[in-house]
Amino acid sequence: MAEDRIRVLLVDDHQVVRRGLRTFLEVQDDIEVVGEAGDGAEGVARAEELKPHVVLMDVKMPGMDGIEALRKLRELENPAKVLIVTSFTEQRTVVPALRAGASGYVYKDVDPEALAGAIRSVHAGHVLLQQEVAGALLSDDAPGPGTGRGPSLTEREREVLGLIADGRSNREIARALVLSEKTVKTHVSNILMKLDLADRTQAALWAVRHGLTG
Repeated sequence: MAEDRIRVLLVDDHQVVRRGLRTFLEVQDDIEVVGEAGDGAEGVARAEELKPHVVLMDVKMPGMDGIEALRKLRELENPAKVLIVTSFTEQRTVVPALRAGASGYVYKDVDPEALAGAIRSVHAGHVLLQQEVAGALLSDDAPGPGTGRGPSLTEREREVLGLIADGRSNREIARALVLSEKTVKTHVSNILMKLDLADRTQAALWAVRHGLTG
């Protein structure tokens, strides 16, 4: 059914890239491309207008770039999950993007099926935090959200936080820890409050920097 499909907005300054992404995604039964934008400012406006579930966002664009557009969406409290599109040589841009609230990233040469899987994953509430980015976070000396604090997380909250960093959804965390999904949501809310973090992505970054991942 159309209402069950994942609504995706494409934001990239290269029309040929957008066309290629649209061509592939439109053959997916559970994904619908609802619009396109050629720069960050237009992307923000279209996201507010079209209410997509996932925004596929390029990083480097003229005018407002992807990271600034992401920050703007968060200021507007737009609920869309943002999946950053980058290349391996642009790894340094991934960390600021994740700090700004991105749910993950994919490379521009990503396998089409892997791209569809990534879209489904972030839509389901997962955080796509891969090993090379974890390494970049750990070697990054710049202070991040929650850095420098000594919050009194309970042992259970630390377990939940570690699983968030592993990319688990609330449902998967509930199964792993034999808890109700409602209890997990309460733990997540408490973690964000104690660490003064805005969302799960920032929580995953905090966990990586403090060695709570598996």
